[in-house]
Amino acid sequence: MGKLDGRIAAITGGTAGIGLGIAEAFLAEGASVTLMARNPAKGEKTVAALNAGNRAKFVAGDAMVQADVEGFVHATIKTFGRVDILVNNAGGASDLKPLMELSDEAFDGAMKWNVYSTFWATRLALRDMAPRRWGRVINISSVEGKIGKVAFSAYTAAKHAINGLTKSVSRETGPLGITVNAICPGLVITDIVKDNGPATAAAMGLTFDEMVALFSKESALQRPNTVEEIAAMAVLLASDAGGGITGATLSVDGGTAPY
Repeated sequence: MGKLDGRIAAITGGTAGIGLGIAEAFLAEGASVTLMARNPAKGEKTVAALNAGNRAKFVAGDAMVQADVEGFVHATIKTFGRVDILVNNAGGASDLKPLMELSDEAFDGAMKWNVYSTFWATRLALRDMAPRRWGRVINISSVEGKIGKVAFSAYTAAKHAINGLTKSVSRETGPLGITVNAICPGLVITDIVKDNGPATAAAMGLTFDEMVALFSKESALQRPNTVEEIAAMAVLLASDAGGGITGATLSVDGGTAPY
């Protein structure tokens, strides 16, 4: 038997990178999944490639739009009858600039993409989980939720907020049998990172290779993490074996953060 047999998981940002890796791991452990992302054609192609039959569904939506995020949770419930596991993976860093140069719009965008999307999805999913007194909420945060880097102020603030949200909500839902945790990855070289990494590095005054070398040097393992390492932690937290873990901000960053 799989660790997640019969469970229903909803994953935002689920068609690439860490989100897709978690979806693949959940399916391998017996769960059914719904995936949300903005590109319908890519989403349907991704679901077909998973070759999971009726156990995988795609729902188009933008994590920065409340109606889309809430519609995704409703669509999961309509398709599979409930939500057992919510993975708030949508989010990221954009418009990286020193704070003195950062616009209100850019800061607000970082909050919507990362924090508000997590808030909207979690609030609705908890209402479905609570009557059954079982559930798992897994927030994909970042090592930047524990430390900070030049030009990352909006992203860092957003990920710190997600970690704080995780801690507080876990206190509310613990008596209901619902755990709420955050995974804080270090650098993971996904296709998205390869595409956006040069601009990120430039904001730090580095080339992409220099940025990878710097992040690797900061970790105890001296290398980036892998999608599979993040997904393995997600499987643990989603399973019955993870039932004693809640309110945690768990680093999967190769030993970069000091706590």
